[in-house]
Amino acid sequence: MEIEEVKNVIEELYGSREIGKLKKYLNDMNPADIAQILEEVDDEKQRVFFFRLLTKENAADTFVEFDADTQENLIIAFSDTELKEVLDEIYIDDAADIIEEMPATIVKRILKNTDPKTREAINTILKYPEDSAGSIMTPEFVDLKKDMTVEDAFKRIRRTGVNKETIYTCYVTDSSRHLIGVLTVKDLLIHDYDDIIEDFMETNVISINTLDDRETASKQLSKYDFLAMPVVDMENRLVGIITIDDAIDVLQEEDTEDIQKMAAILPTDTPYFKTGIFETWKKRIPWLMLLMISATITSQILTTFEQKLSSMAVLIAFIPMIMDTGGNSGGQVSVTIIRSLSLGEVGLKDIFRVIWKEIRVGAVCGISLGAVCFAKLMLFDRLVLGNSDLSVTVSLVISLTIFVEIIMAKIIGCTLPILAKRLGFDPAVMASPFITTVVDAVSLLVYIGFAALILRI
Repeated sequence: MEIEEVKNVIEELYGSREIGKLKKYLNDMNPADIAQILEEVDDEKQRVFFFRLLTKENAADTFVEFDADTQENLIIAFSDTELKEVLDEIYIDDAADIIEEMPATIVKRILKNTDPKTREAINTILKYPEDSAGSIMTPEFVDLKKDMTVEDAFKRIRRTGVNKETIYTCYVTDSSRHLIGVLTVKDLLIHDYDDIIEDFMETNVISINTLDDRETASKQLSKYDFLAMPVVDMENRLVGIITIDDAIDVLQEEDTEDIQKMAAILPTDTPYFKTGIFETWKKRIPWLMLLMISATITSQILTTFEQKLSSMAVLIAFIPMIMDTGGNSGGQVSVTIIRSLSLGEVGLKDIFRVIWKEIRVGAVCGISLGAVCFAKLMLFDRLVLGNSDLSVTVSLVISLTIFVEIIMAKIIGCTLPILAKRLGFDPAVMASPFITTVVDAVSLLVYIGFAALILRI
């Protein structure tokens, strides 16, 4: 059923005061769907009323799915008892994420309604750098000992698993919490009750350090197809795990950030309709200002060679096509290289291989586009449209410019992102808008150079 249809059903049940049916209908839904619907409820009191119809488990799962503004409004509307019930049901890493988004007054209230042990765990997570693996891990995992039997392991999972974020993957630690092995519930199920864990646990454990970048951790989790990645401190002591849902969130945030940077927008994690006009302006204007100023380089080139170009006006008419073709060529390769850098497929050591490949690709593309352009100018523009100013030499200048500028654009488009990463910048900032500006200037210089050489202007 579509979301709009679901909303209509909820509104009908609410309007007819069939609260029992409404409660059952809401609790039968997935928490993510509930959150999406309740976020679209304009009446704050009505939203709170709907939320209070949820069971404790559904309420907690739904609360985590809300955006920060909705969470803040609900916390304000909650009594301390209601807030504590929600906080008791959500996982510690989710609680830490919520606290990071809240103002100080709300944070104090949240911490006041958590028990000392939970509060300590939350504070531990919050101490890690924002982009580190430690900041997205959860300390709620199942740990076992190597001398346990399978029966002992199942007893421990049953006793402690109810409060863990995942129980499928279990980690084996020694008396000092050093990570020494890993196994799954499947491993336990296929062994006899009296088998010792040490005999079949996996000892070659892949883990991530608390201070490693969270994007790196998420990519590692994806690379090895893990449901969870163990997080260790500098002494290889197990302090938490990163689960697949958190990794997906990180990768989604990073991809969104890259897309925004590639479009010359300062990154923001606020939903589109919840971002104010002034805030949107602040995110977009810096790059627009920089690109506008950098575009004056192109204007300066045109001004410098204005007299030469005006001596053969037909050349001016094709400047937009030449600049667009170069910008598009550079944009294509920059996006490809930025994505390859993000996936770890390309690095600084590969720069000459990349340049050599793009020179060859550019040559093939340039020959193709240059030939088509020459044929179009001579057969269509000159013969059909009757543009007598388009002589063979003029058409040759335009076509040769396209050939050379595409090669140059490919080199610029692949080189700048790699160099940006080497210098510690995000390669995404070297995407289409910036590269297009550079390529435009280069294209004009190539165009004017061929015109001066062949046409003697």
